[in-house]
Amino acid sequence: MKLYYAPDTCSLSPHIVLREQGIEFELVKVDNRRKLTADGRDFLTINPKGYVAALELDDGKILTEGPAILQYLADLRPESGLAPRADSWERVRLQEWLNFITSEIHAGLAPLFNNTLPEEAKSIFREKLFRRFSFLQATLSTNAYLTGSSFSVADAYLFTVLGWCKFFAIELNNWPALLAYWEKISARPAVRAALRAEENV
Repeated sequence: MKLYYAPDTCSLSPHIVLREQGIEFELVKVDNRRKLTADGRDFLTINPKGYVAALELDDGKILTEGPAILQYLADLRPESGLAPRADSWERVRLQEWLNFITSEIHAGLAPLFNNTLPEEAKSIFREKLFRRFSFLQATLSTNAYLTGSSFSVADAYLFTVLGWCKFFAIELNNWPALLAYWEKISARPAVRAALRAEENV
């Protein structure tokens, strides 16, 4: 398999999951601005949407959208425990978390990257985002991870997007359980390996 990625993007989450599971894969860097892969291919021919992550399977099929990729990877190695069985209520809860992260945290942080957005508008986005952080704070005050006592693909995704806070001087100190959670995940060997690989590729 090939994982098309760009540093400091949501493609870090499937990268973490691939390493958590010990699946062999090739890491292919994408220049997000020029839409070119590191080996000079037009990335739009791989993913016409124009953004990472994209996962190329051994048979040449391309899968896009982070939550879909994460669940696909988890199901390749169900014994890893990174996602509950597809026919279980717990799986529905995982999907609930993935949708929350996509729509409220990922999409909540994304507008802050827009340098043309007025500060008044950014302030509105931050206020909404901080309410979501308070919700996460309450959850993680009683749970070790989003779905309970074990690490899941949802945690890989939330860790990834929380990492963007550094770009906007958003300190997680105001949400101590959330900060402790982020620090705990950052210490996982697979997470550290993924971050090192993305710095060096």
